[in-house]
Amino acid sequence: MTALLIAGTTSDAGKTIVTTALCRAFARRGVRVAPFKAQNMSNNSMVVRGPGVESDSAEIGRAQWVQALAAGVQPEAAMNPVLLKPGGDRRSHVVVMGKPAGEIASSEFIGGRTHLAEAAYAAYDDLASRFDLVVCEGAGSPAEINLRAGDYVNMGLARHADMPVVVVGDIDRGGVFAAMYGTVALLDAADQRLMAGFIVNKFRGDEMLLRPGLDRLEQITGRRVHGVLPWSPDVWLDSEDALDLASRRSSNEGSLRVAVIRLPRISNFTDVDALGIEPGVDVAFVTEPRSMADADLVVLPGTRATLADLSWLRARGLDLALLDHADAGRPVLGICGGFQMLGRTISDPDGVEGVRGAEVAGLGLLDVTTTFGPDKVLRLHDEGGYEIHHGRVELGDVDEFLGGARDQSVFGTMHHGSLESDEFRRAFLADAAASAGRELLPSTASFSAARAIRLDLLGDLAEKHLDLDALLTLAHDGAPDVPLLAPGAQA
Repeated sequence: MTALLIAGTTSDAGKTIVTTALCRAFARRGVRVAPFKAQNMSNNSMVVRGPGVESDSAEIGRAQWVQALAAGVQPEAAMNPVLLKPGGDRRSHVVVMGKPAGEIASSEFIGGRTHLAEAAYAAYDDLASRFDLVVCEGAGSPAEINLRAGDYVNMGLARHADMPVVVVGDIDRGGVFAAMYGTVALLDAADQRLMAGFIVNKFRGDEMLLRPGLDRLEQITGRRVHGVLPWSPDVWLDSEDALDLASRRSSNEGSLRVAVIRLPRISNFTDVDALGIEPGVDVAFVTEPRSMADADLVVLPGTRATLADLSWLRARGLDLALLDHADAGRPVLGICGGFQMLGRTISDPDGVEGVRGAEVAGLGLLDVTTTFGPDKVLRLHDEGGYEIHHGRVELGDVDEFLGGARDQSVFGTMHHGSLESDEFRRAFLADAAASAGRELLPSTASFSAARAIRLDLLGDLAEKHLDLDALLTLAHDGAPDVPLLAPGAQA
C-alpha cells in the first residue's frame, strides 16, 4: 500500500493545508488519491453520501470533505471514520463512519477508545485497497506522549500501516527547529523509525537565510526537509475549528455590514464563508452588544449546544441587542441552532443536550417551536445545502423560507451551506440590503470558483516549493533507514 502521514509539531501547524495541497498536486499528476483523518475533533462538519442506499447520508469533518474536492474524488465516510464534536469542556459527541455513536469523556482518551481505533484502521485499510495513494492527516502533535498509549491518529496509525511520517512546522510561530527536533526525539525507537522528514510552513522572507538552519536540522536528525512553503495571504480554506475564525472585512464604501455572533460552541460557521467573497459585504464576528450597533444584518449561526449558547447570549446582553436590531426593521438570519433560538420555545424531553425535560423560552422573533429528539437528521439537498440537527421545528403563523421560516425581516433556515449558492446568496443579500435601506453593490462572485482557485493555489505552491517526487517515492517505498535520537530512543 502507498501512503503518507502528515503530522505537525503543534495544532494548527499546517497539517490540513499541506494535506490538501498534496491531494491537489498528486491528483493533477494523475494519481488517484484519497484524504484520510482517523479522528477529527471539530464542530464544523459536512454531510456526504453514506455507504448504504442512495438516500443514506453520513457526517464527516469539513476539512476531509474539502480535501476530497482537492483530490477530485467523491467525499465519503471512510475519509474521516471518527468525528468528535465537543459538547462541553470534558465530553464530546462521537460520530463513527458518519453516524452518531454516543459520547466520550476526556478521561477515556487514553484507554477507552479501542473500538474507535478499530473502526479507523478498518476505514483506512478499505481506502488503501481502493486508491493509488492515501494522504493521511494527523491530529495535534505526535509528541503528545501522555496520550500515546491510546493514539490511533498519529503514530498509532503510522505503526498500523508501516507508514512514513512527515512533520510540518509553522515557522511563523517561532522555534520551529527545536519543535521539529523535539517531536522526533521524544518518541520511542519504533515510532522514530517512521519519522521520515520535515516540511516548513508559513515562511516569510529570503529562503537563503533559512538554509543554514535547514542544513543543520538535516545533519543532526538524519532526515530530509522536503520543502519550505511560503506564507501567502491568499491561502484560505474552509475553517476547521473556531480558532480559525477571522472576519472578512471589505474596504468598499457603502458595504453591507454583517455581524456574525460568535457563539461559544459555534458549529458549521463555514455557512458565512461565502459572504466573505462578496465585494459589497463586510463580515465581522462579534461577542459584545456594542459591536452589533452599526450592523445592517445580524447572523445567528449554528451551535453544538443550542440551550447553553442561548443562555450565554442572554448573559452578555446580546439577546436585547438582537431584539432591538429586529425591532428597527433590520434583517436577522438564524441558521439551524441560531434559527431555533429565534423561535418561541425549545424543548429537550430526552436530554439530548444534557438536561432531560428542559424547556426554555426562545427570543420570540419567529412563531416556531423546537423539540430535540435522539435521532439526528442528516440530509443533502439538490441545491447544495445540507441539514445536521436533532431539533424538529414546527412552524406557526410565519411564511416558509428555505426549510425554515420568515416573518418580515427575520429569517430562519435549517439548511447549512445555502449561501454558497451564488444565485440564492445574491438574492438574499439584496433583500437584506433593501430591508436595511441600502443598495447592494453588484457582484459576479462565484463561491465554487473561488474555492477552486484556492485549491489550485495550494497545488501550485506544492509543485513549486515541495519535492513531490521525493514525497511520492517516500509514500511508495516507506521510511528510509534513519538514526534514532535521544532521549526517546533510549527509553
